[in-house]
Amino acid sequence: MAGGMDVHKNKFVEQWATNRENLELAFKFNRRTVPICLFFGVFVPLITYQGITSEFHKQDQMAGRAPRKFL
Repeated sequence: MAGGMDVHKNKFVEQWATNRENLELAFKFNRRTVPICLFFGVFVPLITYQGITSEFHKQDQMAGRAPRKFL
């Protein structure tokens, strides 16, 4: 092992890491965060699900099969 390679801490990186580890304590629901949470928690998964199932239905139709039911 090489010696004499001291690590110099960057205070900005250390602050970011601390904030990241304690996000659940610092997060607050407000006018800005509610729409973001709804968008990424509801709309993005819903749109992704719709896109994937429609692609499966298109492939089933092209193969001459009945569309599969999901959920």
